[in-house]
Amino acid sequence: MTAWSEHVTAALLGTERRDPPVLPAAPAGNGDRAGRLLDQAALLAVQRRAGRVPAPVTAEPVALAPVEDVPVVPEAAAVRLRRILAGEQIRVLPEWLDAAAARGFRVPAQALPDLLERGRSDRVLRPSIARAAGRRGVWLALQNTDWAYLVGSGDDPGGGAEVWETGTRNRRVAYLTRLRGSEPERARELLRATWAKEPAPDRAAFLATFEHGLSLDDEAFLEDALEDRGKDVRQLASDLLARLPGSAYGERMAARARACLTPQARTERGRKQTWIRVDPPQAHDEDMARDGVPFHPVGSFAPRGGGAPVGTRAAWLREILARTPLSTWTELFGLPPMEIVCLPVPEADGRDVHIGWARAALGQRDGGWARALLKGGVMVDEPEALADLLSVLPDDERDRAAAGLIRWVEGRPDLLRVLERVPGPWTGPLASAVAGTLTASAERPTRRDEHLVTQLCRLADQRLDPAAAARLEELEPAAPRAVTDLIATLRFRDEMLKELT
Repeated sequence: MTAWSEHVTAALLGTERRDPPVLPAAPAGNGDRAGRLLDQAALLAVQRRAGRVPAPVTAEPVALAPVEDVPVVPEAAAVRLRRILAGEQIRVLPEWLDAAAARGFRVPAQALPDLLERGRSDRVLRPSIARAAGRRGVWLALQNTDWAYLVGSGDDPGGGAEVWETGTRNRRVAYLTRLRGSEPERARELLRATWAKEPAPDRAAFLATFEHGLSLDDEAFLEDALEDRGKDVRQLASDLLARLPGSAYGERMAARARACLTPQARTERGRKQTWIRVDPPQAHDEDMARDGVPFHPVGSFAPRGGGAPVGTRAAWLREILARTPLSTWTELFGLPPMEIVCLPVPEADGRDVHIGWARAALGQRDGGWARALLKGGVMVDEPEALADLLSVLPDDERDRAAAGLIRWVEGRPDLLRVLERVPGPWTGPLASAVAGTLTASAERPTRRDEHLVTQLCRLADQRLDPAAAARLEELEPAAPRAVTDLIATLRFRDEMLKELT
């Protein structure tokens, strides 16, 4: 038995039952057996620790970090990034990262650990990190499994063709997305080869990449996907086919739509006019279901007292119109979009028709129809649907059209819901309209206006052009707290963007 074991035994039994063992190297005690045991145990503990020989370690060598080919941000921008990561104006971090990447810069190496750690809990931030982290960011992510999300989270999945065979779902999606941009036929054949073995969530994720490089060459594959056992896969296939000009799917939808909307000649006050007669579908069949028109579309509901669903036929009509090629109507009526959207429609059906057309314009990215619906003034009760159409317009028209929409809904509860759908940056006429709304609302003391100012400032701090701070400064020093916070954020963003130039 070792000296340490003897001391442990004495401690367990108690010094009243067993004397502590003799340890010659220990100092002489005063006769207190318990005290002598503790002193000797302390001495043994030091001896054990000091005399231990460390086990040999064979560490695997770590590959050197790759050489960067992108310059690091200027020093002033790096200092500001450290301030942001420390918590100052943290909401502007995505904008800082995107602006740095857009200007051809990368994140300083010293900031990468904090940045990658923040991306662990913020999935929305990850694509921005991937664009600005540089090669060293990916290298660091490979050394720490907590940061592995970065590998393949950007546009480049990292790796070659083997990614499709061995990569995670996210990396395979990234690989397929990149391939669809350059070789869509090869991407389609790769997916076809593994399609039957992929689980439904993966099939849906892979099929979504077909929005890149979509063409009639994809039609046969998408038509087959309409029969897929996965609901999300079938829905994606029908949505993609609806965006494909000249497809058989579009012809099927156009035939259904022409049975619902027909031109009708009427004489009103001695003048001949073309009206749109509306006959929503009478029934739902298997062919409609296969083409992506559900039996209970969003918006249909049943009455409280039971009976046939209320609004179902109108919902079917919206779905059909949303999936019908918009060229169907210019051919049928022989008119441009602006004149078609202004044709008289029975009041009970007009809303459904215009919403269907708006959804079609959004899905088919048709600027002419989006412009007609925005300018035609026919969707007065649907400002949110109109706001969605802003993304279809060319950049040089978007701000002006959005400003007109904001002025139209100003003072109504729809304002915030409309602005939520308008992505930044808010510049030009739109920035002026938002600043004007803030100024007018901040000068009114009502509770409703206070709520509007608070919510609008939360939306504007990341989207509004920083130059608008000069106009809002006119409200100081009596401006509400939300406005002063907004001004501070706009100034911070202005300085931030200047440092990255």
